[in-house]
Formats: sequence, structure tokens, C-alpha cells
Amino acid sequence: PVFAGVNGSAIENFSCVIYNVSLMNCTWQAGRNAPEDTQYFLYWQYSRYDDAKECELYIKDETGRNMGCRFENVTTKPENAYFLVNGSSKESQIQFYDEYI
Repeated sequence: PVFAGVNGSAIENFSCVIYNVSLMNCTWQAGRNAPEDTQYFLYWQYSRYDDAKECELYIKDETGRNMGCRFENVTTKPENAYFLVNGSSKESQIQFYDEYI
């Protein structure tokens, strides 16, 4: 199924902010029903023709969970960027979140 995983386990409140022209932070919150051990991973691509790349600089919370990504040398392009955040947990499957921005 497309939406495999526990309802409410996908990330919430995903947002990205560009500052100082070429820096971008994307942040999110853990899903309210995500197990404690859930770790999240962000992949992105500038356009559907680019290869997806994983975040290189994760922003972590005090437990070491990835809660955001810092991008450096961002160049704005006319196409939408595509973001996908998936998660893994030993306890259960985690739903993914994706968005074009």
C-alpha cells in the first residue's frame, strides 16, 4: 500500500526557510504517533529529472533524532524542489511525507 505505516507516524509541520541568500534550513516535528526510536531521513531533488540526494547536514534534537536539514550553497531554480522525509523504527513502519515547494 502507498501509505504503509502507523497513522500519525509521518513528520508534521515541515517548513523550509532560506536566509543569507544561499542557506536553507528545513525543519519538522516527529509524528505524534511515531515510536520513540523513530529516525527520519530527508531526500530532495530540484526537479523530477535530478537524482534524489540525502541531506548532508542534519539538525538533531537532544536525543540524536534528525529534526531538520541545513543546506548550504542553495541556488534557486525555477522548478519546484521535491522533498521526501521517510522514517525507520524497529517497532513499526513509519509513513513517509512528501511535498513540492
